Amino acid sequence: MIDPEAGSRELHAIAVGDDRRAIAFGGNGQIALDTFLRQVRALAAALPAGRHAINLCEDRYRFLVAFCAVALRGQITLLPSSRAPTVIADAVQRHAQSYCLGDGVLDPEPPRYWRLPQQLPEVEGPMPRIAGDAIVAIGFTSGSTGQPTANPKTWRSFKASTAQNLAALRDLWPAQASPQIVATVPPQHMYGMELSVLLPLLGGAAVHAGRPFFPNDIAHALHQADAPRLLVTTPVHLRALVESGVALPSMAGIVSATAPLPQALAAAAETRFGCEVRELFGSTETCIIARRRTAHDPLWTPLPGVVPQPQSDGTLVRAAHLAVPVMLPDLLDVEADGRFQLRGRQADVLEIAGKRASLGDLTRLLLAIDGVDDGVMFQLDSADANGVRRIAALVVAPDLDEATLLQRLREGIDPVFLPRRLQRVAALPRNELGKLPREALLRLLQGDVQ
Repeated sequence: MIDPEAGSRELHAIAVGDDRRAIAFGGNGQIALDTFLRQVRALAAALPAGRHAINLCEDRYRFLVAFCAVALRGQITLLPSSRAPTVIADAVQRHAQSYCLGDGVLDPEPPRYWRLPQQLPEVEGPMPRIAGDAIVAIGFTSGSTGQPTANPKTWRSFKASTAQNLAALRDLWPAQASPQIVATVPPQHMYGMELSVLLPLLGGAAVHAGRPFFPNDIAHALHQADAPRLLVTTPVHLRALVESGVALPSMAGIVSATAPLPQALAAAAETRFGCEVRELFGSTETCIIARRRTAHDPLWTPLPGVVPQPQSDGTLVRAAHLAVPVMLPDLLDVEADGRFQLRGRQADVLEIAGKRASLGDLTRLLLAIDGVDDGVMFQLDSADANGVRRIAALVVAPDLDEATLLQRLREGIDPVFLPRRLQRVAALPRNELGKLPREALLRLLQGDVQ
């Protein structure tokens, strides 16, 4: 199954731990590592020929089996930024010998679709191994500032980044225990890949097979987990949990990423659920590179081996899991002890009438208004008569009108940065990761963006 040209290349086990340990769990109980490995071997032999595979499995355990089977077959898993049919079709077209695989009936069916069998086959054999320099996945950036860029990941780099992630989280649960993870993020996203796929494979954890969305579903999944429980989620899901009043079992910790986590929300979640909320910072290009306890500290601590180096237009990141330094558009202020503060992105820096501000800071001021449940500030594409691209705002604030919102903003924002369009909406068009695609924001402005 492995690349026959591997020769003397260093080979690595596809999973760690005792064969009897749980790698996944759910409504049907726990799945042992040895069962998982038998299914990986059998599925690898059954996969269609090809070079690239897009894994569309909704069941997280089946995603895990299929991801490892694809790697064992010597193929590469593509991780497009969206599972929208047009994005999937484009990825298939751009990558030679591509096919899609999944665990259900899809409508519309993606090109070259191969469906996993209802009953996963099993084959005995030795521990599956993969060459360290084998590319096993290609992650794609969102493309919000242009064409999505491809970021190949080798098995060796995934092993190194998983070790760093484990070191960043290890103190959340007892020394001799292994966590059982419930994740609300899809495994197709790099954050979901790192914490709900690679951590069970290479960190000894077990993961819930589902992807619960609503608070009651999340609570149900957590009750199916054994202690110590770890919730891997986003600020959007965390806010919904805090506001729902749902009862959760004891947790070792909550991990959040994909979007900035407000300090007040982190503190409320810690009080409500009696555990630490640990925020992670990373990107498709770098994987996770830093952590912080947001409720108590605004500064980020780089993960072991990660060195951020501020540049005029972003930050150069050096790390053990990166073959070469990676340039990020994020602007950082690095302290003498190596910790850093995130100042936003160069693309978010605004210059109007000789004054400077950042969209991130403006959005934080908007969210700080009492009565605002959600909101965002963004710059319009078109310039006004003076050649200035003005600011717009979309706000979820059921009990506040536009005039009141603008008056509250005037108390903390320079007049040149006040939104020229402020529109109250029932909800922001967040995707499954809690992110806000720019095209969706503009559509929500009802087509009038001047």
